[in-house]
Amino acid sequence: MTDVLDSSPNPDTRDNDEDAGATWWRQAAVYQIYPRSFADANGDGIGDLAGITSRVPYLKRLGINAVWLSPFYPSALADGGYDVDDYRDVDPKIGTLDDFDEMITALHEANIKLIADIVPNHSSDRHVWFQQALAAGKGSPERARYIFRDGLGANGEIPPSDWVSMFGGPAWTRARDGQWYLHLFATEQPDFNWKNPEVHEDFLTTLRFWSDRGVDGFRVDVAHGCAKELPDVLPTQAELDATPTTDGQHPLWDRDEVHDIYAEWRQVLDEYDPPRIAVAEAWVASAERRARYASPKELGQAFNFDLLEADFDAGAFLEIVSTNLAEAKIAGSSTTWVFSNHDVVRHATRYGLPPRGGSDVKQGAEWLLSGGTTPELDVATGLRRARAASLFMLGLPGSAYLYQGEELGLGEVADIPADQHQDPAYFRNPGVDPGRDGCRVPLPWTVDGPSFGFGPARAHLPQPEWFSALSVEAEDDDPASTLTLYRTALTLRNQLQTTEALDWLGSDARSVLHFRRPNGWEVVTNFGTEPIAMPAGEVLVSSGPLSEGTLPGETTVWLKA
Repeated sequence: MTDVLDSSPNPDTRDNDEDAGATWWRQAAVYQIYPRSFADANGDGIGDLAGITSRVPYLKRLGINAVWLSPFYPSALADGGYDVDDYRDVDPKIGTLDDFDEMITALHEANIKLIADIVPNHSSDRHVWFQQALAAGKGSPERARYIFRDGLGANGEIPPSDWVSMFGGPAWTRARDGQWYLHLFATEQPDFNWKNPEVHEDFLTTLRFWSDRGVDGFRVDVAHGCAKELPDVLPTQAELDATPTTDGQHPLWDRDEVHDIYAEWRQVLDEYDPPRIAVAEAWVASAERRARYASPKELGQAFNFDLLEADFDAGAFLEIVSTNLAEAKIAGSSTTWVFSNHDVVRHATRYGLPPRGGSDVKQGAEWLLSGGTTPELDVATGLRRARAASLFMLGLPGSAYLYQGEELGLGEVADIPADQHQDPAYFRNPGVDPGRDGCRVPLPWTVDGPSFGFGPARAHLPQPEWFSALSVEAEDDDPASTLTLYRTALTLRNQLQTTEALDWLGSDARSVLHFRRPNGWEVVTNFGTEPIAMPAGEVLVSSGPLSEGTLPGETTVWLKA
């Protein structure tokens, strides 16, 4: 007996009607580009838009359907570009609006969509609005665009609360006139006041600005944080930590009112033909809460980080896939799958470290803080499992989000010298938070050169020597390389894609998962270490070498019945 799981609105037909252009995102393979670390065309050590344009043939050959572009706006890089000075311009260090237009034209000519990052929870402290707020003073309309409070103590010298920012250190910073402003992230990232109609209108203008330039959709940073309700007497950090996030009433996170914002955004996104899409980065307490962001009346899709946080374990993968496909059907959306991004340790490294188990500590943090020495990393096992997991994921219904470099099998860089780190989390929590620079090291394109082909000069973050063997040049013509695996799988995925459904076929949740898509495309993953009998069918692609009649451990294979 098989278990049929379906997340499509109409399981009997594929999206092949006259509105198919509006549903391209439902099962797209989306490639995240962190622009400052992808390709450097002008030789200043920082990736740029012209560099991306030069690599469009590579992206087309890879077989992706869309690019998600991390922030490219003017920024002091206090948080890797997520501190935005101007939401409707390009950082001069990485290009111009003309460069942006050339890039999106090249992507569209290659039949690749573009999803732009948008950061609505906070601006940078260099944003014109925040500079006006500081100059205008207490009680001004300019200051009302952000969240300012009087301090405690006889002279207001004590912060309004003892809250700790997400990057460590106080969440309040004092302005020169004595008031304090809230920043849930870096000091340079003041939080917007979304109760202010001006904030609403300005972001609607931004959505239209980029949509008019051809952007196909938006990835919404910290989507669960915009709506806030701060009482006159603020809770302590301990009280805040003890407040549930399951009922939509937390003062800071995932409040019910946030959905009014995205319903408003949906009206603008639907002004376009096809409608612009959006995907929420929403770290919420339950699948039910996440589904609200993915509603067709709001953003339409939300990131599912469950696989990203799971160990390489058959039972965990089975439960995650089943739960999220069911959730997507309820929401009327399609689910998303992701293993790596710009905020987490790359999965080729995570899978080579001891299992995370039930720990809530960021996996790989201890290893990074040790400089990559403790616990011992099993590089070969990590890559083998990463290849198997990625091939499993690419066979699932829904959208696959890939992070630049994972198609090369890149691992995390752990030995960045202290004086060359850039992530504020590293500096605000010394010895506690290893930061995120290790997954943001610029890509290697060639086997040698000052930056392995990233650009004509050295890169803004140091690249290790072992990047040479994992460069595009080294893997390009190697039939056994991870790059070849991704190219093959993505090409087949585009050819085989069918309705958003799967049937589990006699899966043994202890070590093996086996599912079939509606057109006879089957995926089998052996999570164990011992070989199993190979199911019947024509082998289309495998994550590793196959033995006659058997599927080796920690290996995935695609079959056609």
